[in-house]
Amino acid sequence: MSARAPSGGSALRRDVSLAAWQVVYEQRAFWRNRPRAFFSFLMPVMFLIIFATIYHGQTIAGPHGAISYDAFFVPGILAYGVIATTFVNMAISTSILREQGVLKRMAGTPLPSWAYVAGRIGSTLVITAAMTLVVLAIGRIGYGVQVRAATLPGLLAALILGSAAFTALGVGIVRYIKSSEAAPAVINFAILPLTFISGVWFHGNPSTLLTDIAKVFPVRPLAHALQYAFNPLTTGSGIQASDLETLGIWLVVGVALMLRFLRQPAGGD
Repeated sequence: MSARAPSGGSALRRDVSLAAWQVVYEQRAFWRNRPRAFFSFLMPVMFLIIFATIYHGQTIAGPHGAISYDAFFVPGILAYGVIATTFVNMAISTSILREQGVLKRMAGTPLPSWAYVAGRIGSTLVITAAMTLVVLAIGRIGYGVQVRAATLPGLLAALILGSAAFTALGVGIVRYIKSSEAAPAVINFAILPLTFISGVWFHGNPSTLLTDIAKVFPVRPLAHALQYAFNPLTTGSGIQASDLETLGIWLVVGVALMLRFLRQPAGGD
């Protein structure tokens, strides 16, 4: 008697189970790689402690009144942490996997391509969620910064949309990275200048030309949306519609780039 082919439902359950195991594997690989874990996870936390300690007790002038520097910087560094654990982490690790031939060999395994990608993305989102909780805990316990329940929808919307956009962009940009050795330089060149003109580290004049340029890219919308939700003077749900709209546009761009990269043989050119 010939073996019965698995039904559609059982095949889907099998693939979902494989994707879940891939998440577990990716988690182990991430935390065992100490340099990767440090630069993606611990560095934003380190920056938070350093800058928040240096400028603790100072205030900055906002459009609706003065707020503490801590209330401005905690969400700013949270945005940087999201970018580090999604965009930076995915771009560098994917470029390494492509160069090592792992992406090509995955095609010959029982693991479906979508389950492999879902596992990697799922692991990235787990790391991002953990980093978010750590930053929020340090901000609350160490510096008295907390998110009000009323503005929680704005915080969650910015985190979810920003994480999705930067994860997709992190995979999609690998198409333009020629080698794994060049990946850190390319990624830092793309992100670090934007963080300085996007209000992540210091509060700038919102009318400056550089800030207007920064609004076009996804770093400032994420940082500003989180800062708006954290601002104690914000009223309503804390949702900054214009920032979320920009992040949504970049999510579409990122998904398009990611799909184009993944459709290439072995993720190559």
